[in-house]
Amino acid sequence: MLKIEDITYSVEGRPLFEGASATIPTGHKVGLVGRNGAGKTTLFRLIKKELALEGGEISMPARARIGGVAQEVPSSSTSLLDTVLAADTERAALMKESETAHDPHRIAEIQHRLADIDAWSAEGRASSILKGLGFDAEAQLRPCSDFSGGWRMRVALAGVLFAQPDYLLLDEPTNYLDLEGALWLESYLQKYPHTVLIISHDRGLLNRAVTGILHLDNKKLTYWSGPYDQFARQVAERRAVLQAEARKQDARRAHLQAFVDRFKAKASKAAQAQSRVKMLEKMETITAPEDAKKVVFTFPEPEELSPPIINMEGVSVGYGGPLILKKLSLRIDQDDRIALLGRNGEGKSTLSKLLAGKLEPAEGKMVRSSKLRIGYFAQHQVDELFIDETPLQHVMRLRPAEGQPRLRARLAGFGLGADQAETAVGRLSGGQKARLSLLLATIDAPHLLILDEPTNHLDMESREALVEALTEYSGAVVLVSHDMHLLSLVADRLWLVKGGSVQPYLEDLDAYRRQLLAGDEEAKPVKLVEKPKKASQDEIKALRAEVKKSEERLAKLNDMRDKLAKKLADPELYEDSRRGELETWNKKYGEVMDALDRAEAMWLSAQEKLETAAG
Repeated sequence: MLKIEDITYSVEGRPLFEGASATIPTGHKVGLVGRNGAGKTTLFRLIKKELALEGGEISMPARARIGGVAQEVPSSSTSLLDTVLAADTERAALMKESETAHDPHRIAEIQHRLADIDAWSAEGRASSILKGLGFDAEAQLRPCSDFSGGWRMRVALAGVLFAQPDYLLLDEPTNYLDLEGALWLESYLQKYPHTVLIISHDRGLLNRAVTGILHLDNKKLTYWSGPYDQFARQVAERRAVLQAEARKQDARRAHLQAFVDRFKAKASKAAQAQSRVKMLEKMETITAPEDAKKVVFTFPEPEELSPPIINMEGVSVGYGGPLILKKLSLRIDQDDRIALLGRNGEGKSTLSKLLAGKLEPAEGKMVRSSKLRIGYFAQHQVDELFIDETPLQHVMRLRPAEGQPRLRARLAGFGLGADQAETAVGRLSGGQKARLSLLLATIDAPHLLILDEPTNHLDMESREALVEALTEYSGAVVLVSHDMHLLSLVADRLWLVKGGSVQPYLEDLDAYRRQLLAGDEEAKPVKLVEKPKKASQDEIKALRAEVKKSEERLAKLNDMRDKLAKKLADPELYEDSRRGELETWNKKYGEVMDALDRAEAMWLSAQEKLETAAG
């Protein structure tokens, strides 16, 4: 287990931890939450020994491996697949040594260890992880230099997942994933065989992929069992109880103090007054929790336009080469709330740019309302802010005629107070930069607001504030986001971008999530069916025989695997004169492992059929 005991640490004289303690049981999946700036990333660095504690201790089992995504992989000529394979340093070192080792005993040790760590299936596992994060088979063989920084961050994430450290530390991993990648990661973490600590503001991830919440608040750590929503409810209940107890104590204290003030000068009441003074001194102060600062987004309201604000008939669009989207016939009204769904590369960003007027149709007719104003927010715009300028200077450029009080009010409406207004953008947090970009995108009171991953870098409170603002906003909204919580609360229409077309998605988000997790198989609408008839005794008997047969097959294959592993551990097999024989045994070992996988799948299927039939 991971034990954090009475730790103390400060940054530039500001305490982040004071006597903080927590215990994370081995194998648990834990979400680390707390306000921005509370010290979550610092705690990760303390666990990884990148920073030295001022007091206390952080301990874990000896030889435990810790892994995290520190930075994107470098731009190089190495393929994505080989980059991920190299992330398992033990396997990579053993494979390299096996090419040059001559001592038969050492060669046998290497081969035995490679078999123990399942080295022969490594390429398949690495490929599966890369596919889940959005890289098809062709992309996996391309060099890292072909991909942008955001995509190389995905490769870095794939590498640490492939290495399977005993303690996996992930800091906002979904910030550079799309919806499909985020849902895949959520599913992967649920089945991860070791301990996971994840810093995230993705409510869906924290509700479905973790078994506990580690709350960093007021320089202390508290571990709560259960998903995020359960944690939030319990914290709210505790806050309400403490606030009520604090009010009662304040009233009691005031009553005692009034008695002392009234009778301390009277000899007949002096003893009683003194007694109450002692009671006041002994009374342990109950401090009500500080209320979280209310986070807001204030979108300016556009005037109403006649519908539709955008209408397309037979529109096709591309980038000068092959068309990406073809024959689109779509309509948007000012009261629409639309979420764009679709796998990476299908054209969601292309459609967003078409709607925003950043791409013109190659074919067809597209009519926009003559007075239409469009606001466009994409994550890359955060990186295009002028880092040497302040937020105030950014809005002054767009509104030179407005006075500073009005401009400061605009900034405050997006949570950028007096201090942040005159701080260089380069020194702002990721969340503060995102707020500024959202302000710049909405400053003209757009009738249509297009948001591409707006929640990246926003904390939980800011995400909830964004939901409220979008709900009250009177313009149309088009959303691309990996945040299922945001989509479910804001969107009332779903468009699926797939195969060059854009069609209404008639199921709900849960159905789309099931479809993605099921792979390429299309999710089918749930239909009411008659309850199946109870299986007969003969049918149950046949199913039991099938299960038994599957178990016997598994036993035989396990026995064959053990015999082959013993054979491969024989040092004499690695003599130069027996190289051909070694290749044969290695091939047989791989075939047996593949057969084992298939046999286990057949056994599971037979077992499920038997359980279903038995009721």
